[in-house]
Amino acid sequence: MTDVTDDIAEEISFQGFEDDCRLLQSLLNDVLNREVGPQFMEKVERTRVLAQGACNMRMAGIEDTAELLEKQLASELSEMTLEEALALARTFSHYLNLMGIAETHHRVRKARGVAQLSKSCDDIFNHLLQSGVPPDQLFETVCKQVVGIVLTAHPTQINRRTLQYKHIRIAHLLEYNDRPDLGIEDREMLIEDLVREMTSIWQTDELRRHKPTPVDEARAGLHIVEQTLWKAVPHYLRRVSNALKKHTGRPLPLTCTPIRFGSWMGGDRDGNPNVTTKVTKDVSLLSRWMAIDLYVREVDSLRFELSMNQCSERFARLAHEILEKGNNSDNHLDSWNHSPNWSQSKHQGQHAPPFPTQLPTRADLPSCTECSDVESHYPRLALPGTGFISLKNQDGQTTSKVDPLADDSSKNTEKAYGNGNITPRSASLSSSQHLQRKLFAESQVGRASFQKLMEPSSSQRPGIAPYRIVLGDVKEKLLKTRKRLELLLEDLPCDHDPWDYYETSDQLLEPLLLCYDSLQSCGSGVLADGRLADLIRRVATFGMVLMKLDLRQESGRHSEALDAITKYLDMGTYSEWDEEQKLNFLIKELKGKRPLVPPTIDVPPDVKEVLDTFKVAAELGSDSLGAYVISMASNASDVLAVELLQKDACLVVAGELGRPCPGGTLRVVPLFETVKDLREAGSVIRRLLSIDWYRDHIIKNHDGHQEVMVGYSDSGKDAGRFTAAWELYKAQEDVVAVCNEHGIKVTLFHGRGGSIGRGGGPTYLAIQSQPPGSVMGTLRSTEQGEMVQAKFGLPQMAVRQLEIYTTAVLLATLRPPQPPREQKWRNLMDDISNLSCRSYRSTVYENPEFLAYFHEATPQAELGFLNIGSRPTRRKSSGGIGQLRAIPWIFAWTQTRFVLPAWLGVGAGLKGVCDKGHTEDLRAMYREWPFFQSTLDLIEMVLGKADIPIAKHYDDVLVSETRRGLGAEMRRELLTTGNYVLQVTGHEKLSANNRSLRRLIESRLPYLNPMNILQVEILKRLRRDEDNNKLRDALLITINGIAAGMRNTG
Repeated sequence: MTDVTDDIAEEISFQGFEDDCRLLQSLLNDVLNREVGPQFMEKVERTRVLAQGACNMRMAGIEDTAELLEKQLASELSEMTLEEALALARTFSHYLNLMGIAETHHRVRKARGVAQLSKSCDDIFNHLLQSGVPPDQLFETVCKQVVGIVLTAHPTQINRRTLQYKHIRIAHLLEYNDRPDLGIEDREMLIEDLVREMTSIWQTDELRRHKPTPVDEARAGLHIVEQTLWKAVPHYLRRVSNALKKHTGRPLPLTCTPIRFGSWMGGDRDGNPNVTTKVTKDVSLLSRWMAIDLYVREVDSLRFELSMNQCSERFARLAHEILEKGNNSDNHLDSWNHSPNWSQSKHQGQHAPPFPTQLPTRADLPSCTECSDVESHYPRLALPGTGFISLKNQDGQTTSKVDPLADDSSKNTEKAYGNGNITPRSASLSSSQHLQRKLFAESQVGRASFQKLMEPSSSQRPGIAPYRIVLGDVKEKLLKTRKRLELLLEDLPCDHDPWDYYETSDQLLEPLLLCYDSLQSCGSGVLADGRLADLIRRVATFGMVLMKLDLRQESGRHSEALDAITKYLDMGTYSEWDEEQKLNFLIKELKGKRPLVPPTIDVPPDVKEVLDTFKVAAELGSDSLGAYVISMASNASDVLAVELLQKDACLVVAGELGRPCPGGTLRVVPLFETVKDLREAGSVIRRLLSIDWYRDHIIKNHDGHQEVMVGYSDSGKDAGRFTAAWELYKAQEDVVAVCNEHGIKVTLFHGRGGSIGRGGGPTYLAIQSQPPGSVMGTLRSTEQGEMVQAKFGLPQMAVRQLEIYTTAVLLATLRPPQPPREQKWRNLMDDISNLSCRSYRSTVYENPEFLAYFHEATPQAELGFLNIGSRPTRRKSSGGIGQLRAIPWIFAWTQTRFVLPAWLGVGAGLKGVCDKGHTEDLRAMYREWPFFQSTLDLIEMVLGKADIPIAKHYDDVLVSETRRGLGAEMRRELLTTGNYVLQVTGHEKLSANNRSLRRLIESRLPYLNPMNILQVEILKRLRRDEDNNKLRDALLITINGIAAGMRNTG
């Protein structure tokens, strides 16, 4: 329920924001007058005026008049035809999206206009030095910092990617509109561009008509890297380096990067049968392909830039050796425009020329302009005869198969990728056609004459520059690497010599660092620190895979696999053994040197998929993959089971390859999610580290580092937000203490969602409220769904977010937050937690009417039609709350503006403790204890977005009369919670400490409230006519609009 960018700028210029909102709304009205006619637009305006009047009356405290206006509004909306309701829903949804664009733009604008931004590297480094941190300690801590940002495919991004990109274009036009040097003609052209974008948006279907496949989700994540993170990372690292140099006298080392990226897209198989071993392998290869493709473009630009001849002796020798090798090849002059198409030849005997024959894309632009550039720069040229294939995407735009990451999920995407799998293109060709294509592609016939036209004659060739020679060799290897990945993706034979391609980032860094050292030694440091330094930093950050892929599976699936194995070996049933029996068996097998799984074993498909996953993990190795996360972990045996299955797969794969598996073994990370498991987390880690084999394994293979993940979503659904927050805090304390006892370093991995109910909230606030000692220079955190777009959708926003991660972790490391001042505070937290949990569970799990009420009062049942994720909404087929995923649970309550999961039970807990006379203690806790303060602030933020009259309207129209009493009781509980939160915080009214957020929420209400009232009307009609697809479309559009207005889904 929080506006996710609250920690980017505390305030925005409301004058400029409101001016932009008026401009965008005026232009959209002009578009709609043409598209739907002035008569309908009169109804739109009347609806807005009624809603605005009701909001004004309610804010003035004139409740009776507000209620009359809302009833009038509901009455008029109920009389609308289906076509009118659909058009109104679309109109208000677009209004809310445009307001969101303007708000984001002004946050970025505000950040850009401040001399020293709060929470920036410059600000925090200065603060730490002023507080007594020695410069050397600051420098070492920043250099050793490791923050992992993990993008996940959790289904909370409701907007189609097509619309996301159109919104980004509008944001850039608003930025252009801020320029003071715009003439009248330029501004008129800008207005025309805005009108075109809005017309295009209105004529585009807002709804996904097909569920995305896991590969579609992975491609969306890779697009975020290409469009923003690729441009943002060098700028972010320059900021860190400049601030370090300013305050410590030393810049950030070139290959040092405090932030790395990971992904669950294509690796998270927990409850998602669509994520198969084939999907994981293909996504990993696609990520590598994308990385190499991006590096090819950067090397092209760099070759153009580094045209000088002066270099070090060592570098000159290297260039000479490359030239000699090229002269001994049959065809050493490859075109600068070397075709990047998928069906290109294998590059045998081809070398990139030591001079450019055409200006590469963006080479004419300084590197500093990239951060505001959002266009995709895939090469457009396809050489004749290389099997160029065009595909039509969902929006009717033609894309080349050179880009395997092209567009939204669609039927046409499935032609290229199937149901989440990469289908070998040869499958669609006859064997004779395939042979002809292969022979033609591998020949030089048809290419040579065309390439001669593209290359200058020898008399026109400029002097050969050594940097271009070396970078030409780098490009050649990159092209061969890319070609090898294409062959692997298409399941074709790949016989490249390992010396011809790059396997690791160190191999790619070596020639780039030689270039850098050579330029520095020749007095050209200013050139070395430009594009070249940016490229080196990108390689250090993204490696050869852009984002290492984590694997995730539920612990029970591993037990099922071991059941099948132990039964086959006549050893009994693994899952029926007690914990000690399991550990004894696992430790014995882990110490052994033979494989456990017989090659002849016949197992059910589900078990085979688990075993195949470990085999693919062994084939890809830790160079491509990150961690193996065990969801619903509860015992030490859950971790050792994965270690054993991993070891067994590595032995089998190494035997097949005739050499060790690539990279090392994956980190095995237990994920503690439920309250019960969180309470046992410390004991589980203690038991693991007491096992000699495991401790030695951690020290030898993982540098003495244990990673533990804590889950915010299921713990919140299990016991309520307050209890979950306190149990998470204590679990982290326990894990840190245990690891310290055993001399093992620990990294805590936070599975945070976007909404407060799933651990969301401002990044800075979240990190600064962790237990002291839990953030010692390392941290991992998930970024999910709409949060990815909100935080990293624009390069400028991404730079700011990366900086906030860095400074928050740095502060938590060098100046940890205060622990509870006294034991009494812990006892009070326990009391609040127990009362809160009891109240929450008595309503959600013990009241027999609650489940039926939930289904009637919310659009939960209809959320599945949104097609926003590849995984099912339930872990199992049971209809209870327990098996419902946390995302649809919170999503549904967010739609009704009741946001119940984030506050239910909190009021009962606070009331119980305050009634015992501890109000002053709680106020002291709020003032002095960052964890307690942030917990209450986030709950207060949620309460500020909740709307009791809107929630009551859902009950009055949709809920059976016999169950309305339950809704009334919970609304009273919401008021009680608000009163006690204000009593503890000392604020006069909700969100009083964040006036900017309050004003932004109020500005959305004239568009948001009608969307809720319209949603209620459409739900009422749809539940009488369930097969009406137009009604369903209208409902889904209201869901989109409300999500835009709340700036949150689940």
